[in-house]
Amino acid sequence: MFLDRVKIIIKAGNGGNGSASFLRNKMTAKGGPDGGEGGNGGNVIFKSNQNINTLYNFRFNKKFFAENGGDGSKKLQTGANGKDVIIEVPCGTVIIDVETNKIIYDLFENGMEFIALKGGKGGHGNAYYKSSINQSPHYSQSGEITQQREVILELKTIADVGLVGFPNAGKSTLLSCISNANPKIANYPFTTLYPNLGVCEVKGQTFVVADIPGLIEGASKGQGLGHHFLKHVERVRLILHLVDISQSDGRDFIEDYKIINDELKKYSIELSQTPQIVVLSKIDLIDEKTLESRIERFKKEINKDYILVSGATYFGIEKLKLITLEKLSKIAKKPPLEIEEKDFDRRDYDSVFITREDDGSFVVSGGKIDNFIRGVVLSDNRSFAYFQKSLQDMGIIDMLKEKGLKNGDTVKIKDITFEYNE
Repeated sequence: MFLDRVKIIIKAGNGGNGSASFLRNKMTAKGGPDGGEGGNGGNVIFKSNQNINTLYNFRFNKKFFAENGGDGSKKLQTGANGKDVIIEVPCGTVIIDVETNKIIYDLFENGMEFIALKGGKGGHGNAYYKSSINQSPHYSQSGEITQQREVILELKTIADVGLVGFPNAGKSTLLSCISNANPKIANYPFTTLYPNLGVCEVKGQTFVVADIPGLIEGASKGQGLGHHFLKHVERVRLILHLVDISQSDGRDFIEDYKIINDELKKYSIELSQTPQIVVLSKIDLIDEKTLESRIERFKKEINKDYILVSGATYFGIEKLKLITLEKLSKIAKKPPLEIEEKDFDRRDYDSVFITREDDGSFVVSGGKIDNFIRGVVLSDNRSFAYFQKSLQDMGIIDMLKEKGLKNGDTVKIKDITFEYNE
């Protein structure tokens, strides 16, 4: 099954907790603090793989959590770093932040790696806090807790050439003629339900061709299959626009040409400006007189260069391959999509919010508080003294006073509740 858009949940590993331990052995009369550091959490990494061409593997597995860092232990032993989670995706996969709907990264080439989320920092062990005035700290720091995020993976097919046209215009047949692809071919609408890719070789050189599912009028507004797959031609450098000149489906071939170009323009101005080769297909289905008449009409009403082909008889196939290679040699590859959100892995270490509950107590929260509180242990007098001094130094007490704090009021900071007294 082909899948080209999926929403997943990702989370970097939490940092491991620091250890609060003291050296104890028969050779040491008064052992000092020897608590080790916590390990860092694992990262979330996306990696492009040219051997994958669909996001189908994400249909059932939609949660990717990296491993947490290990806790520190005695004898200054640092906890193990958490293992990264590596998420392999097809080349051409774009990562989008669900919250902002902006592009985070474009994995447009094989082997690219992107660290979407970094693991949480490990907490300090009590040995870290030892100083000349604090010889025996009984507290350590907890590891940094990471937040899970939602992202959308959207596949935009990587190909040099895109085949577009109405259903039954002959795209799948042409792809099988000019490349190594073996697409499903049948004479009914929407034979192609997902993009087929083929590699075409000409004079020792190769290029990739994508057969894009049939477009119909209204595709840019979501009609039929076209809108869903138009994104797969956004990256191509050249478009082969197939037009069924035999009118085997009863449609007017000139109108078909105009409708497809109109849908491309409605979807993307840039896409509509991509160079095209007009391919008048299925010439074997009409007699020579009718063919000449329709060619004259095409010249008069459209006045574009064209090439005649027949997938059934292979007429014009080699000529088309040569022309395509020649045009591609003069067209630069499209650059990756512009990154719209450059700080996806944003960590809040600065925000402070003060609210008041119905009972009159003050609640202090925010990223600055979350980060600071990791090293506070109420049961340790020195740790709590450090906590009180830090509230003053950080300006939290002044902020509380601006909100009306006075002696005897209750203040809540995470799991810590205390009564304020100057």
